[in-house]
Amino acid sequence: MSNLMNIADAVAAELNSAPDGTFSKNFIAVRKVIPAYELSELSELKVTVVPKAVEITAAMRIGSQHDLAVDIGIQQKISKDVDGDVESLMTLVDEISSYLAGRKLASAAWAQWVSIKNDPPYVPEHLAEKRTFTGVLTVTYRGFSGNE
Repeated sequence: MSNLMNIADAVAAELNSAPDGTFSKNFIAVRKVIPAYELSELSELKVTVVPKAVEITAAMRIGSQHDLAVDIGIQQKISKDVDGDVESLMTLVDEISSYLAGRKLASAAWAQWVSIKNDPPYVPEHLAEKRTFTGVLTVTYRGFSGNE
């Protein structure tokens, strides 16, 4: 399995192994290659980890640095209380971000956390057109390979 898929699986596992009470909403994170759901499926909160990108650069003279990015999608159909629902889901996005920041992944100990990005904080078109909150965190981890 590729390192990128390993990181995506490790992020999903890390979120699922968080102690009870870590997050304000209950969910089971899943790794998918295509985060497509029917609107009817989004009545329940979905947290999906998707492989996003690999960037390989030189690391000193001994090998290469691999930056592996995954997207974490947080999606749910919202009620008539748009402001309240968006606020509570943005709180969850912040909680996930805080939980992962600086954290070693238990099942990918070789990777080092680098960054988390949440831009934009949610997709306005999904709110307007589908009454669905979609927040995306991009999390990057770094690994190294040497020239043997």
